[in-house]
Amino acid sequence: MNWDIALSPFALVIDVKSITLFIFGGLASLEKESKTPADAFWVAIAGPIVSLLLFGIFVGIGFGTAASGPLAAIISVLASVNLSLALFNLIPGLPLDGGNILKAIIWKITGNPYKGVAFASRVGQVFGWVAIASGLLPLLLFGSFGNFWNLLVGFFLLRNAGNAAQFARVQEQLTGLTAADVVTPDSPIVSDNITLREFALERILSGKNWHRFLVTDDNEQLVGAISIDDMRFINTALWSETKVKEVMRPIEQSSTIQSDQPLLEVVQLLEGHALSSLPVIRDNGVLVGILEKASIINRLIHVIQSGKITGQKPLKIKTMKLLNFHYQIIRIIN
Repeated sequence: MNWDIALSPFALVIDVKSITLFIFGGLASLEKESKTPADAFWVAIAGPIVSLLLFGIFVGIGFGTAASGPLAAIISVLASVNLSLALFNLIPGLPLDGGNILKAIIWKITGNPYKGVAFASRVGQVFGWVAIASGLLPLLLFGSFGNFWNLLVGFFLLRNAGNAAQFARVQEQLTGLTAADVVTPDSPIVSDNITLREFALERILSGKNWHRFLVTDDNEQLVGAISIDDMRFINTALWSETKVKEVMRPIEQSSTIQSDQPLLEVVQLLEGHALSSLPVIRDNGVLVGILEKASIINRLIHVIQSGKITGQKPLKIKTMKLLNFHYQIIRIIN
């Protein structure tokens, strides 16, 4: 994908978070994935359409103005560049727009977006190997660098198509996980009715290395949080008569996540807001526990290596080098 997608009307539907430029164009990083095959199709085809429109405009200007000399050369170059970009991006293999169009078509046929990604990634890898071969053979047989650009194109397609395939497989394996699946066992939870001294004896001196505790009422609903630092402002002589609810800090509903929220959404939320943990609650407000980055990472590693979610073969450990999708280990392949 290239700059056209960011400038097209479809960018109003799905925000473009960033664009990584390559010598052949660019890859747009979208704020969120398309929800339907139709959305994915229109987002993908927007770039080539804009490039083809620009090609037509420059051709029309060239013929309409009967330009000559340097101006005609510039118009011709601009027309050729846009036509080349459109045709290149229409190659039906990821990560190009043509690959995303193919992904949307397979998604529509199978009803599974990950199968679309996997198929389009394989096609992209095929084109990548063909491009590499077409650039490497003349070099080895005749010492010619005439097709050197094919080598670059091939490595570009091969690398990014492979990453997309790994990404789809990991995502598919994580689809069944929710926030409740990675709640930290024995989460730091304390009742709002106990005194600070009871709190200190039961929780702080229990050997657990927690610095912040979630506070619940008699109905086990989340009402706030208290940290060790909050207690330093209270004279220790008053700890026996001061209750946790008098010292705790309130927690806004927006700072919590639902127990049935998909894990991938939770990961994106944590990274997007630079958070290390979030309280997990049920629909009725009852606290389930705390969700930490470390717990997510450990669970993801376990699922990826065992393939328990979909029954697929376990991913090799080298896949972990690509899990930079979120945090340093999890960005799950870009």
